[in-house]
Formats: sequence, C-alpha cells, structure tokens
Amino acid sequence: MGHQAKLVLEDGSVYTGTAFGANSTRVGETVFNTSLSGYQEILTDPSYTGQIVTMTYPQIGNYGIADAVDEEAPGPQVEGFIIKELSGLTSNFRAVETLDAYLERHGIPGLAGIDTRALVRKLRTQGSLKGVICTDPNRVKDEVGLLAAARAWSGLTGLDLVKKVTPAELRRWEQNKGLWAQPKDHRGAPVFSVVAIDCGAKRNILRNLVQSGCRVTVVPATASSDEIMALQPDGIFVSNGPGDPEPITYTQQTLRQLIGKKPIFGICLGHQLLGLALGAGTYKLKFGHRGGNQPVRNTGTGKVEITAQNHGFAVDVESLRKKGGEPTHIN
Repeated sequence: MGHQAKLVLEDGSVYTGTAFGANSTRVGETVFNTSLSGYQEILTDPSYTGQIVTMTYPQIGNYGIADAVDEEAPGPQVEGFIIKELSGLTSNFRAVETLDAYLERHGIPGLAGIDTRALVRKLRTQGSLKGVICTDPNRVKDEVGLLAAARAWSGLTGLDLVKKVTPAELRRWEQNKGLWAQPKDHRGAPVFSVVAIDCGAKRNILRNLVQSGCRVTVVPATASSDEIMALQPDGIFVSNGPGDPEPITYTQQTLRQLIGKKPIFGICLGHQLLGLALGAGTYKLKFGHRGGNQPVRNTGTGKVEITAQNHGFAVDVESLRKKGGEPTHIN
C-alpha cells in the first residue's frame, strides 16, 4: 500500500495514483457507480464480474468492512476498485477489517488518489472503456505493455460470464433479512414456493424473497425447464448477473419453455434474458446504469421513481413492442 499504481485505458489515457489492496494487474471494463455508500455490497455483487469499478463519491472506506451479512456473494467480484480518497479512519462497531486489508486478502487491486471526476466525465463522453489496473511495482512503469493488454482484451460483448458465477447445483435458500427485517415483513411459514434461476444472484434479493413469505429453491442458470417444473414452483425468479445476455442461450431456451406455465419475474440480467426469450433484442448501453439514484419514468402514472440499478445492457423497446410487449418503466 502507498506505492505508485496506474489505470491504463484502451484509448491511451493513463491515470496515476496510489496503490491499496493487493499488488496485482487486472484487465476489465472500466465503469462507474454513483452510490454514496454501500461499497461492500458493490464489491461483492456478481454483476460486476469482469469490471473495474470507479466510485464517484470522493471518500471511501470510512466504515470499513463488516461481516459476511453485508456481502452479496462470498468475497469481491470486481476486477479492480478505483476511488478518489481512501479513508484513513475506520469507524463502525460492525467493522471486522479495513477496506485495504479486505482487498489485499482477496487479491483485488485498488487505485486511489486520481481525479475520479475526470475519469467519469471521460466514461460518460466516450462510453465504458477497456482498461488495465496495475498495482504491481514490477509492472506499473510498463505503460506500453499495459496498453497492449487493455486493447487485446475481448471486452464484455459476446462473453458468457454467467458460467463463472452460477452455482454448480441446486440448493435451498433459507436466510432472511435478519438484522434488517421490518415490522411489515412476513412472519411465519412460507406461503409460496419460488425457484430462483441463479445467474449471479445477489444474496439480498434472495433474503427479501424469503422475508416476503417465499420458500426459495436456487438452481443453476443451466437448469432445464423439466428440472424447474419438477420442483412445483408457484413462480420463477430470474436473477441479476454479469455481462451480455445474448450468449446465455441455455437460460433463454429454458425460459421460452416456461413462459405461459408459471409467473416469471426477472431482475437486471434476468429481465434481459426474459426479453430475449420473448423475442425482443438487447443492446449495450454507452456507459451503463450503476448506482442508487437512477431515475425511471413509470409509463402508467407518469411519475419518476428513483431506483437502484447495475447493468450495462438493456432490452430494446421497439423490438419488445413488435412482439406484443409494452414497457412499464423507462430510464
């Protein structure tokens, strides 16, 4: 920690700052998140697989890292983490370690001390860019080599990242919201049986399903329609996940066979996979929607709702309409 580190983007831009976390070199798509807090949940969200995440809020790390209750998956999923300033103080009675120590333990490089505003302006103008984050003292001066690595990477489009994060086998999910349960939450025995197709599901989504009165069975993204129907679900949930939905043809095929048999609800990647299964198209967003303050217009009421989002691809509205679908919410 404290030595020189760099972010090298595919357009030749170089951002030099200070290293924290692990000494490593990682390649990924450079993106930004506009949330003011929640960095532990962001770091551990499987939807960030293959991405180097930049936080727009300037000071990060002041409440440290809490225990696994705050994690969306076992350990960080990002390729790298970029911030303006790493807090020198950890003040949180639930903290078990510092952000720096956490990233170092998991082998994730961090870059601090750069002008994150300038970086975010570039990403908003040019779109998300392939990049290399380097905190390895033996490689950090090789800007030519780092640039070549960034340009050589294939990028997220056409890449199946779901197979990296989906579980190997079926399992029951029984954990609820625990400390964060609300008085209005369901109490007592489960009312509904839900099968969750795990394309990289955030734990908190599964916790909320349980807290809402659902008995949740998690299946891999490769599960067949017959395997899912054999579980006799009342409904089917398709989770969030990383990257491009188009290569995930196996889940699309399963959904086509399930449509009309059971109610199906998708979030993030799951929503996009459901759109593809219905015959709509998807496309890559210029710089994605990532953060807790994303405005969405409700087409039914005309009201704008503030939402939390994390995705770099979207369903094409016109292709959906051609298949008889109608959007209810538009960014």
